[in-house]
Amino acid sequence: MQGPGRTGRGRGHLRHRPGYAVLAALLVAAVGSGCAAGTDSRTVTGAGAGAGPGAKALAGQPGGPAGNAGAAGTRAAQAEKARLAQAARVIAAKKWGLAGTPLAAPAPPAVKPHITTRKGFEVEGGDDSLPPVFTTVPTEKKIVFLTMDDGDDKDPELLRMMSELNIPYSAFLSDYLVRDDYAYFKDAQSRGVTLNNHTLKHRYLPGLSHDEQKREICDQQDIIEKQFGSRPRLFRPPYGNYNGDTLRIAKSCGITAVPLWSEEAFPDHMEWREEDQDLHPGDIILTHFRGQKDWKGSMPDLVRAVMKVITDKGYAVARLEDYV
Repeated sequence: MQGPGRTGRGRGHLRHRPGYAVLAALLVAAVGSGCAAGTDSRTVTGAGAGAGPGAKALAGQPGGPAGNAGAAGTRAAQAEKARLAQAARVIAAKKWGLAGTPLAAPAPPAVKPHITTRKGFEVEGGDDSLPPVFTTVPTEKKIVFLTMDDGDDKDPELLRMMSELNIPYSAFLSDYLVRDDYAYFKDAQSRGVTLNNHTLKHRYLPGLSHDEQKREICDQQDIIEKQFGSRPRLFRPPYGNYNGDTLRIAKSCGITAVPLWSEEAFPDHMEWREEDQDLHPGDIILTHFRGQKDWKGSMPDLVRAVMKVITDKGYAVARLEDYV
């Protein structure tokens, strides 16, 4: 299978304005602490259970809220938390020079959607037991998913920008580009970024033997688990190319899904898989950890450009792993 054509170490060029940072920090603190009432998941579970400062009595227990009142209080607290989070995002969008404030994604589904291989992306002899290969997640919500490949450019501005804007994204890493600075991606992981498999050396997999493919895929699984503490479930083959061996090997070492992409983002344009050249609910957007040496722009430039397209079209960015 062939994905769309794929076209550093750049650094963001914004001059940070302390006023924005202070206001954003205050709002984030309010979200994290001032709205905690009604959302603490710890409960008193029985007589004699410790009821320290963080414990919360269950509805109907002595000192606990009435059921309906408790639910209403929780909803009010959640609504206030969402309001403050969006206010912080407004400030961050101005600080980072975005054309508009990113929209907030809806809550993820309680049950993840059933995903199957996209028609035309099947492999010979394949069946439903293999990890599905797809470009769009089935949903009616106006959300898209942002993914970043390879790992060459390690711009600290990107980490700060995405954290302050609260924009989720998923990384697909190739070890030959990542191994010189695992700490950068540990930092990304600590900020909520899921680290997924993009092979050891980014080779064209259908041209490799079974054993060579296994080294590329499964050895990368082992490295990510060793370096970052968890074994990936998601795998993206380089260039979007794969065959039956690829999917069977990926499954054998823990892969459950193979997300490709519907669009690819660059600092100065978008490339579209579909003829209508538009976003659709559940689309997966691809971009790369690259910078000035590879394209005319830094990673923050890339984020500003792709978020303008996403926001102008009325979409929010959701977390891929919440749906897959």
